[in-house]
Amino acid sequence: MRISLHRSRPFAALVTAGALVLVLGACSSSGSGSDTAAPAAAPSAALSPSAAAASAAEGPFGAACASVPADGAGSFAGMAKDPVATAASHNPLLSTLVTAVKQAGLVDTLNSAQNVTVFAPTDEAFAKLPKADLDALLADKAELTKVLTYHVSPDRLAPAALTGTHPSLEGGDLTVSGADRDFTVNGGAKVLCGNVQTANATVYIVDTVLMPAS
Repeated sequence: MRISLHRSRPFAALVTAGALVLVLGACSSSGSGSDTAAPAAAPSAALSPSAAAASAAEGPFGAACASVPADGAGSFAGMAKDPVATAASHNPLLSTLVTAVKQAGLVDTLNSAQNVTVFAPTDEAFAKLPKADLDALLADKAELTKVLTYHVSPDRLAPAALTGTHPSLEGGDLTVSGADRDFTVNGGAKVLCGNVQTANATVYIVDTVLMPAS
């Protein structure tokens, strides 16, 4: 299956499934048979406690942050208490992403990951895909897993560290340009609401689905 979507530059070839599970780390389902399990791996680079606290204190930024509820589980304070997949399920901007994560069986994987960065496409980002292509992607678990893990970096990135090239769990690189709260991923995906904290991740909500090299 091929999906035509924006790519900034050639990426590295897709890693094998064995390499992917090594990067994902100790992320097993604890009683749920639907989620992908992965063996333990070396810990990823992460913000120090002081740097993580500073990033959280800086707060979310971006025009789309106004769409986040002011209170409750879907608020910034509420999301900060939950692991990333659970937190995303409370965000009104991310319902299609949540559906995709469930379809791929990655809920436990993402919730168990430690100190990661997630570039989270909005519902409108998924709507840019032709419906037939989106339906085919959601039905293809292996391809969907590649696409979703391409949106996750094993490093928890504060805004000050966001610009540059970062590895993804899929194996390809993500390139972020910009500064001063105006960031673009892979040359075309704009950060709409950034530096959103969850219990185990920093989230940057983007307006375009990022596609790994095929």
